[in-house]
Amino acid sequence: MNGASPVAIVTGGSGGIGLQTALALRAQGCTVYTLSRRGAETPGITHLRCDVSDEAAVRAAVDDVCAHAGRVDILINNAGFGISGAAEFTETAQAKRLLDVNLFGAVNCSRAVLPVMRAQGGGCIVNISSVAAPCAIPFQSWYSVSKAAVSTYSAALRNEVRPFGVRVCAVLPGDIRSDFTAARQKNMEGDDVYAGRIARSVAVMEHDEETGMNPADAGAYIARIALRRHPKPEYVIGGKYRVFTLLARLLPCRMKYWIIGLMYAR
Repeated sequence: MNGASPVAIVTGGSGGIGLQTALALRAQGCTVYTLSRRGAETPGITHLRCDVSDEAAVRAAVDDVCAHAGRVDILINNAGFGISGAAEFTETAQAKRLLDVNLFGAVNCSRAVLPVMRAQGGGCIVNISSVAAPCAIPFQSWYSVSKAAVSTYSAALRNEVRPFGVRVCAVLPGDIRSDFTAARQKNMEGDDVYAGRIARSVAVMEHDEETGMNPADAGAYIARIALRRHPKPEYVIGGKYRVFTLLARLLPCRMKYWIIGLMYAR
C-alpha cells in the first residue's frame, strides 16, 4: 500500500456492530466507507446508500470507492436482519428476502471487491456469521440457516482466493445489545398451535440480546481481526460463546439439540 491508509468497506454500517466496526477501523487509521440503505452521517466516515441485495448497486458503490480511494483493502460483510417465528408459518418470500440480504448480500459484495483485491495483490474479507450457525435456534430457523450458509461460504471462499493473497474469515457474534433486536421481523402466527412456545422463545432471545455484549467491544474485536495479516478461518466473539460453540462441536447431536431446546423451545 506504499504507506497509504488501508481502505475499508463496512456493510450495514449505519448502526450496531457495523457502525462500531467502522469507528474502530477509523481509529486504527483506515479510510472507511459504510454501505446501508439508510442515510448515516458519521464524522470521518463516508457513507454510501446501497442495498446489498442489489448486485448492480453494490458494483456501483465499490466502483465509487475505487474511484475516490484507488483500492479496497478490507471488506466487512455485516449487513443483515433477523426474522423469528415457526418455520411452518414463515412465508417463503420472507425467507428468500432474508437470504438475499444476509447471504447473497455478502456474496454480491465479495464478488465486487475480489477483482480489485486480486489486482492489488491482496485484501481481507470478514463475513459476519453468528453463533446461531453451529447452534441452530428454534423459531429463528431461517436466520440460523442464513448464518450457517455465510460460514460455509466463507470457508470455501477462503481456499479459493488464498493464492491471490486475499484473506477470508467468518466472525460469529453471540448476543449483542443493538438495534438488531428492535428490527427483527416477528411472526407470531401459529403461536396458539405451538402452545405459546414462539412467544416464549422470542422473549428469551430478546432478553439475551438486550443484556448482551456492548457493540463497541464487538466492533473493536472485528476491526482487529480485519487488520491481521494471517487471520484464522473463524472467530467467536465472547468467552461464553466460545465455550458454547466448542461444546456444540464436541457433544453428541442429540444432547446438543436437547440443551438448545431447553433454552429456546420449551
